[in-house]
Order: sequence, then C-alpha cells, then structure tokens
Amino acid sequence: MADTKELTAEEKLKALYHLQTIDAKLDDFERLKGELPIEVSDLEDEVIGLQKRIEKLEADIATKNKKIDGHRNAMKDSETMRVRYEEQQMDVKNNREFEALGKEIELQKLEYQIGEKKIRECQIEIEERNKLIQETQGKIDERESELKEKKVELEKIIAETEKEEKKLQKESDKAKAKLESRLVTAYSRIRKNYRNGMAVVKVERSSCGGCFNEIPPQLQVEIAQRKKIIVCENCGRILVDTEIDSKEEKKTDK
Repeated sequence: MADTKELTAEEKLKALYHLQTIDAKLDDFERLKGELPIEVSDLEDEVIGLQKRIEKLEADIATKNKKIDGHRNAMKDSETMRVRYEEQQMDVKNNREFEALGKEIELQKLEYQIGEKKIRECQIEIEERNKLIQETQGKIDERESELKEKKVELEKIIAETEKEEKKLQKESDKAKAKLESRLVTAYSRIRKNYRNGMAVVKVERSSCGGCFNEIPPQLQVEIAQRKKIIVCENCGRILVDTEIDSKEEKKTDK
C-alpha cells in the first residue's frame, strides 16, 4: 500500500500481529461502551417514529375537522332549502304540489340529521386521536428521558477514551498502510467472522489460540520459522508463534 518495499513473510507476520494487538485494544474500548451506541440509536429511531405517529394523528384530526366544516355547511344548505320549501308550500295550488314539497322538506330534514350524525362520529374519532396523541407524547417523554441518560453515560465513556482511541486508530491505519491490500482485506474479513475480532492468534500449548484446535508438530515448526503465512485449518485464523512479540518486537507497542 503506502510502502513500495516488499516485506518478507516474517515482517508481514509481525506487522499483522502488531495490527491485531492495536485493534484488540480498540475492541476493548468498544466493549467498554457495550450496547450503549446501539441503545442510543434505537431510542433515537423510536422517538422519531413516535413523533411521526403524532404528525399522522394531527393530520387526521385536521382532515376530520375539515369534514365537520363540510357537514355543517351542508346542514346550513339543507336548512335553507327546508325553509324555502315550507314557504313554497304556503302558495301551492293543489295537493300534489303540496305533497311533493312535503317530501322535499322531509328529505332536507333527513340530510340535516345525517350531517349531525356524521359530525358526532368525527368528533368521537377526534377525541380518540387526541387521546392517542397524549399517550404517544407520554411515551416520547419517557424515551427522551431514557435517551438523555444513555447519551450522558456514552458521552462520559467517549470523553474518557476518545484521546486513546484516536491514537490507536492512527496506529492501526499506519500498520495497515505497511501491508499489501489483499492481506489487509483477508485480515479484516477474518476479524468480522468472530465476535472477539481475533484474526491473528498465537499457537499456545500446541493449539490454535482462537479455536483451540490442536496444531500438528510439523506445522508448529513451520509457524515458528515464519517463512510463510499459515492459517488454522479449523477456524481460518492466521497463526503466529509465541515468540512473535518478544525482544525487538515489544518496542512496537511504544
């Protein structure tokens, strides 16, 4: 990547182990935060969802108020027509016209009553939605209070670890820059496969430090020689010998 110099297998193994050491420390900081980042994110999403619910309920109430206005206007029209028909009844010349106007009067009375009924229905629905708004707002208040506490807790941890995290992240990026991209990609892929993020492990007590599968003696010799990169046949982690960080290697932690 950044360096044009071709590293030997041993140098690559040391660089990978050094990178793993740095990333393991970064992982420790993430574990210190625990589930707080996820909890904060989930609470923020829930608050947004609840606020959108209130917006929909308020929009629904506005729609129903418009319907009420429409029904009231229709009722006024019905009342106006009823009065007009009643006045016309006073001037009719025969029973047929009188009965016809009577039917129109009854129809307008019915339309008026239907309008009253629809208004009552809308008012009941508005009351129900206002009640839902109050309940939802109560939930928002609870979640926001909980969110505030979680954020304070998370910010406190971040404040305590941010400086060291930034330093380690720079070291991690620097260590990756020394390695060829295919190795970094393979390393990152292995890390993602395991919850503890360990992609490079030592062979201890003749076993893989990751899955504890027994390593054959001949393979242990080859690992100790550091002439090639060897992975565990069982878990796929990169294997290094126990002396990888001894002597001059320890100065990389400084």
